[in-house]
Amino acid sequence: MASIDWLKTVPIAHRGLHDLNRTRWENTLSAFNSAASAGFAIECDVHLSADGQALVFHDGTLDRVTGQKGDIDQVTVAQAHALRIGATHDHVPTLADSLELIGGRVPIVIELKGIPGRDDGLVKAVARDLAGYGGKAAIMSFDHHLIRLFGKDAPGIPAGLTAEGLRDDQLEAHFSMLAYDIDFVSYNVHHLDNRFVRFVRSKLALPVISWTVRSLADKATSDAYVDQITFEGFDPRSL
Repeated sequence: MASIDWLKTVPIAHRGLHDLNRTRWENTLSAFNSAASAGFAIECDVHLSADGQALVFHDGTLDRVTGQKGDIDQVTVAQAHALRIGATHDHVPTLADSLELIGGRVPIVIELKGIPGRDDGLVKAVARDLAGYGGKAAIMSFDHHLIRLFGKDAPGIPAGLTAEGLRDDQLEAHFSMLAYDIDFVSYNVHHLDNRFVRFVRSKLALPVISWTVRSLADKATSDAYVDQITFEGFDPRSL
């Protein structure tokens, strides 16, 4: 099992240390540099580009972040570099761009965003970018079809399940993913505490982080039940 204790050490900036998309937007090199400079770990999202590379982007569509129409998986790397984020000078970066900028200064947790039937090769693309990277890095996903590929397509990279829900059927689905040797779990802070999280921490001794902490109340909940926060909108070390 991959070592992942570093996941507990510092708070994780959700999509980088942005300012809620006023002047420094989510999932940009500016947000990542700000987080690294402040000493926070970084969470980011990736989709597969039209030419088979990992693009750092959350949504499946371009409109909210770029003002353009279209789907992110239909964009090439060259087109992504030409897409401006909001009214800023930041463009849509690749994962490789982001890793080069971060340069191992802080850990990075990469969430793979699947589009079933349109994401073949995403796990391998992320693994290629991480090959030889000197910093601490992990991958995770909500998408079970991607998690099933982690061991084969990204061997040796710490891997986690992103999850939420309190219903029995949701928790049982999460339990089923433990068969794929995950190294950690990232759980919705609003769905803590629950028997799945308790089992992962107490019986398997795996780290659990929370998403997304946006208030003192959220932080208090997270601190009571899991090992680390994924936060946005405030500085958790100033509290």
